[in-house]
Amino acid sequence: MSVIKVKNAVKRFKSNTVIDDVSLTLKSGNIYGFVGRNGSGKTMLFRAMSGLIHLTEGSIEVDGKVLHKDIDALPSVGIAIENAGLFPEFSGYKNLKILAGIKKKISKDKIRETIAAVGLDPDDKRPIRKYSLGMRQRILIAQAIMEDPDVLLLDEPTNGLDDSGVDEIRKLISAQAQRGALVCVASHNKEDIALLSNKIFRVDNGKVREDREI
Repeated sequence: MSVIKVKNAVKRFKSNTVIDDVSLTLKSGNIYGFVGRNGSGKTMLFRAMSGLIHLTEGSIEVDGKVLHKDIDALPSVGIAIENAGLFPEFSGYKNLKILAGIKKKISKDKIRETIAAVGLDPDDKRPIRKYSLGMRQRILIAQAIMEDPDVLLLDEPTNGLDDSGVDEIRKLISAQAQRGALVCVASHNKEDIALLSNKIFRVDNGKVREDREI
């Protein structure tokens, strides 16, 4: 079971405060929804929780270990954040194969199964720079979930998808929580948040508060 504790987190870039005194406790088996307009601080909070950026003040603990003190990053995390580091000149399968080679946890068959699960063809040889926005979103979700991580941080996971694609990705996200993952979903789409989340937070100007009226 994973527990993430965000304690009085602050992130500033010069005079701009993008995370403003945020405290949260998040646990496995739940989907936490973070809703707010673009630029409200959702993505920056996810970057901080994953260990991609350092806080200016406060701390983030994962199972009792402090990020950037006891550990450099979450030990088991899947991230789907805009402008993620995929290689545009390679196919979806080759991208996932390269990423899977880092930890060597999953087989080629698992990679293919995951690509198919998000509604793409694992034999599609086109480079992802030729993918539609919806296809790029699907392959981004695939790389996040393929190793069944303990923690999932998904930023606008249904962006660019048609109605059937939205339904497919929502089902995949729900399945991740059912297997025991701690899932955080950030979106400006209130329907995504309302349908998926066990608990909802509203993000505004870097501040986060629980919202019961989404």
